Amino acid sequence: MGRIVGPFGVSGWLKVKPFTGETQRLGEFARWLVHSGQGWIEMALEGFEVHSKGPVAKLAGCDDRDTAQSLRGSDVAVTREALGEAGPGALYWVDLVGLEVMDADGARLGEVEGLFETGETSVLVVKGGTKERLIPFVPDYVKAVDREARRIIVDWKADYDA
Repeated sequence: MGRIVGPFGVSGWLKVKPFTGETQRLGEFARWLVHSGQGWIEMALEGFEVHSKGPVAKLAGCDDRDTAQSLRGSDVAVTREALGEAGPGALYWVDLVGLEVMDADGARLGEVEGLFETGETSVLVVKGGTKERLIPFVPDYVKAVDREARRIIVDWKADYDA
């Protein structure tokens, strides 16, 4: 959902870089998972505000600038259950990871390993054997997503990236 980029003030508040298009939504989750040097830890969200330069958050147990600084670079997530269901016509990236990717002729290209943003376009990272494909997640290439069948159909041939 985001990454802690550093302290904000001296009272333990944190500057957060969101990885979601709905920045305000980060403040709707009562508990955040924070990936620190000890792995993922669950922390209660005590405060959240969106300032002109981005969102800031206050987490339980983070009460001074030094503690906030120690969390710099930590990824922020929430449990899948906390997300609920995506709205009509929407998908969560996490629901696409692990789905099989096939071309329109039924040839298997691999599985979705992840996604990333490039400006206005999301890109599927598809791994098949030793090959990695980067497929733009746009209607011109992604023709169907069937979460129940765990499959994505794309207009992309195996030899496009040869």
